[in-house]
Amino acid sequence: MKLGKIFITGVLAFGASINAANAAKLTLYCSADDEFCQVMARGFEAETGIDVNMTRKSSGETFAQLKAEASNPKGDVWWGGTGDPHLQAAEDGLTMPYVSSMRGELHPWALNQAAASNDKTTGIYLGVLGYGYNTEIMASNNLPLPTCWNDLLDPVYKGHIQMANPNSSGTAYTTLATIVQIFGEEKGFEYMKGLHANINQYTKSGSAPIKAAARGENTIGVAFLHGVVKQAVSGFPVDGVAPCEGTGYEIGSMSIVDGARNLDEAKMFYDWALSAKAQSEAWKVKSFQVPSNVSAESSPLAPDPASINLIDYDFKLYGSSAERKRLLKKWDDEVSVLPQ
Repeated sequence: MKLGKIFITGVLAFGASINAANAAKLTLYCSADDEFCQVMARGFEAETGIDVNMTRKSSGETFAQLKAEASNPKGDVWWGGTGDPHLQAAEDGLTMPYVSSMRGELHPWALNQAAASNDKTTGIYLGVLGYGYNTEIMASNNLPLPTCWNDLLDPVYKGHIQMANPNSSGTAYTTLATIVQIFGEEKGFEYMKGLHANINQYTKSGSAPIKAAARGENTIGVAFLHGVVKQAVSGFPVDGVAPCEGTGYEIGSMSIVDGARNLDEAKMFYDWALSAKAQSEAWKVKSFQVPSNVSAESSPLAPDPASINLIDYDFKLYGSSAERKRLLKKWDDEVSVLPQ
């Protein structure tokens, strides 16, 4: 009897271990703000019971990770972050096509992202590029309030500006591509050199400059405007600028990793993340992007793209791997090496 008990107990334990090993799970790479990443990961877990292992990194860092893991993929879904690196990942064969059943509920700009990538990525939110500043520091230093990109070249702002490094940050790469499109490549790189002279630090993450400005550690931060709104709503003395010359924007995107180990769960997350219900959670954690689902609830404080002079951003060109490498090399060779 005792041996029988031991045998039965052993079988039950073995069965439990197999069930645990086979339990539904998802590995999520997230490139939005941590709070936004957490609400998506935990929301999907609550909705489905699927365990989500989420890692938060910037767009540039995640793209580099996907390249490093290409021969042995460890992630299932890459969610959030600027669309250009998602397009580059698609071109490099790091992500796979998927046509979601939710496509009929999305804005045209979200579907354009899918079309540009042969269905390897889809737009999940829209964010407008600009910059923000700490109003108290500006006043205490008697600094003029900037309204244009060109204003940031004024020597009066020397040591007062932060932006991220475009090699690691999707925000900063969007900035570089935007400046080139507004001013042309030659004048655009002259602009970047002039801006470099006023930069006090290139951060790794695109959200860091405006967070530093909000805390009083910096004066002006190049950022997406929804990030500026987030800091203002949180009680910090910041204001945002949509530059007078016009500005670029991001289509935050989502992709399934080619070779995903949990493909069924990845597709479930993809569909869920495009739903109005999931996207309506964003502004409740102070994420003020424009959601891609036309029925999703968004905050009245979210920047309105219709009221801002947006350029005709060429996502296909500046989302290509070759153009990204070329522009980043040129920035490394001609801008980052200059003294400050």
